[in-house]
This record gives sequence, structure tokens and C-alpha cells, in this order.
Amino acid sequence: MSRPKVAFYWCASCGGCEEAVVDLAENILPVVEAVDIVFWPVALDFKRKDVEALENRAIDVAFINGAIRLSEQEEMAKLLREKSKLVVAYGTCAYLGGIPGLANLTDRESILHYVYREAPSLAANPDTMPQEHVRMAEDGVLELPHFDDTVRTLDQVIDVDYYIPGCPPLPQLTLEAVQKILKGELPPKGAVLAPAQALCQECERNASKPERLMISDIKRVHEVIPDAKTCLLAQGLLCLGPATRGGCGALCVQANMPCTGCFGPLEPIRDFGGKALSLVASIVDSTDEKVLRECFAKIPDPAGTFYRYSLPAALLPQRRKINAR
Repeated sequence: MSRPKVAFYWCASCGGCEEAVVDLAENILPVVEAVDIVFWPVALDFKRKDVEALENRAIDVAFINGAIRLSEQEEMAKLLREKSKLVVAYGTCAYLGGIPGLANLTDRESILHYVYREAPSLAANPDTMPQEHVRMAEDGVLELPHFDDTVRTLDQVIDVDYYIPGCPPLPQLTLEAVQKILKGELPPKGAVLAPAQALCQECERNASKPERLMISDIKRVHEVIPDAKTCLLAQGLLCLGPATRGGCGALCVQANMPCTGCFGPLEPIRDFGGKALSLVASIVDSTDEKVLRECFAKIPDPAGTFYRYSLPAALLPQRRKINAR
């Protein structure tokens, strides 16, 4: 009996999800023994043509991490979808768009203009801009992937079967997902393979959270040294644990840092940033407009705070240009 065929691919992300697979440490050995890795270009010598040569649905499961920004990433995602029985959006960038998705607050032209003409580190010709096609006498036409105007989640490009959240996913979640796949014990299609409970439920500080949690001020992490045993949100720090799916063991909170929401929302929340903003707005203990303005002025980057990982998946996934008439 042949072993299940598994593929890994890396799109628009930092590479932490690839590290998460390696972080299985010795637990990766029985996984490698149980499966046949047919594509993992970051770790092994595979090429696109190797995937193209496979029959459709020959791959049992493809783990794709990263959002979709380049034409090459979209092409590979569609190719792997065609060749795979199951596709898993692996990590928050594939699931919700991740930090690369904050680029949706601007547009393609503005990004390229800054990177190639205005960045402080530039010393080259300020008129140099990347070209998608360049004809060379020696090699014919050289091609770069197209840089799209929008960052998209994986399921905005292809059909996705399951999601594993995290920035990056924890090794234990990865191992549990692989084991479920190998045993055929998966939940219904579309499920997020992580606990269906808020992060607060697995946080050791949950018992210290007041029954009626209200705050009179919002503090930034550089302004205070938090008490290590008290709920961070009760101390005025923007911990998004109540709005965030659990599964990480509250690792950031254990390090005395607020949860920033990388595991995304619980069902049936459609817009994580909107839910997180609603959470904070509901616990500020004042109805005075001046006090509220002063309080929320302590959040210098609301979009980056509440939509840090999820802007492409939001109800309003990008900033739109309004043409003046």
C-alpha cells in the first residue's frame, strides 16, 4: 500500500510557517516515515514541473502557507488545488491574509514607488522600476511575476478544505492535524483545526479578570510593566484574548505581552477586526466624548491593531481610491 502523498508550499509570508513544520523536532520523524513528501521546495529539491507531472488528485494533502500577492503564487495555488485531494490553509497568512495583508491599506503603485524611488536606503537610479518582461540577447525574454494590487487569502483564490491558524501554527496543532488526516478522522469541510474556545479560556490569568471588566484608560506596552498575574486587559493593555480563538496556550500572555489576535476569530464571527474593536469599545468606562477621544487616541494605529492579521478577510478588505469628479 502506497503512503499518502503530501506537499508543502510557501506563498506571501515570512517563512515562519515553514519553520513551524521543522519545529516538530523529533515528532517529524514518524510523520516523514508515514508519508511521501512529493513537493517541498524550501527544504528539498523539487520543481514546478514535478507537480505538473503528477496526475490530478495524486497528492493526498497540500499545506499551503502565505497569502496570495504574486501571479506565481496564484498559479501554484491553483496547480496544487488541481493535484490535491485536500488543501489546508496553513497559518494565519493563508487563512486570513496575515501581516502582509496590511498592504491592502495602500495600492500597488504606491508600494512600488516608495520601495524603488523614495526609500531612505536607496542609492541607485531613482528612475529604476521593476519590469515584468525584459528581452535579453543571450536568454530571450526574462519574466518576473506580476505584483497584484490586492493581497488575498488562500480561499479567495482556490477552494480550501481546512484551516490551521497561528503566526506561526504551533507544532502540536500541526502534528494533531497531520494525525487526523492520516487516520481519516477529520471534521466537516471548512473547519478550523484548533480549539473552538476563546484564548481567555486557556489563559492562567483568566481567574483574575473582574466579573464586570471595565477600564478607564488604554495603555501601550512600552508605558508600563504589567503585573504578571493579573489580566492584561483589566490593566488597560489591549489584549485581544476575549475575541481570539484559543489553541496557542496563551504564549504571548505568559511572556507578559498582550494577545494580538493571530489565531483569528471564533465562529460565527465574520470580521475579526470589527469584533476586536467592539470588544474594546464596550469596556471603556465612560460616556464622555472628550474622555473617549483621549482614551482611543492611545491607539495610534487602529487598523494595524485590530486588523493586524485579518484585513484581506474583513468585510472591507482594502482601501479604495475615490476618483474626484
